[in-house]
Amino acid sequence: MKQVILIHGLPTKDEYYTSEEPSPSNAHWFPQIQQEILRKGVLCQSLEMPHPYNPSYNEYCKVLDQMNISEDTILVGHSCGAGFLIRYFSENKGLKPKKLILVAPWLDTEGYLKELNEENDFFDFHIDFELSQRTNIDLVYSTDDEKDILESVEKIKKEIPDIKEYIFFDKGHFTETDLGSKEFPELVKILFT
Repeated sequence: MKQVILIHGLPTKDEYYTSEEPSPSNAHWFPQIQQEILRKGVLCQSLEMPHPYNPSYNEYCKVLDQMNISEDTILVGHSCGAGFLIRYFSENKGLKPKKLILVAPWLDTEGYLKELNEENDFFDFHIDFELSQRTNIDLVYSTDDEKDILESVEKIKKEIPDIKEYIFFDKGHFTETDLGSKEFPELVKILFT
């Protein structure tokens, strides 16, 4: 069965616990993308990851392991969610999804998570350079994003050959604030290309 799985990024603890903000899986463009995919008759799930302000790789794995990932599955990760997908599929080589779409991927090149919790091992891994031989990978980023995102993008491009790039110049980190809306129509086109 065709399906799309969306994985959100890293909110702050305050953003996560305030009732004034939507949950991470319902923030930014996630609802619009999910609705567009569902209208096309494709199952789409936007996963809510546990304690995303201080993520645990093992806890994220427990959530994604519940999904029936097949050669008909497209996974979209934003920021920390994209970094998680790189690690997950670098370490789970038997899984071969149809496509990974990495939107403004973050690999914590500056050690932010270690500052929060020195035992956090979320990004303690080696990127599998053969990942692009098992699945199609689309790298979506904007040149006006923050330094650590652009460093992550360069690391991914260096480590994973045969990656398809979608480069923007004015989308920042692809958040509602940066996009100026809760819509990301370009991503719908990328999903079905």
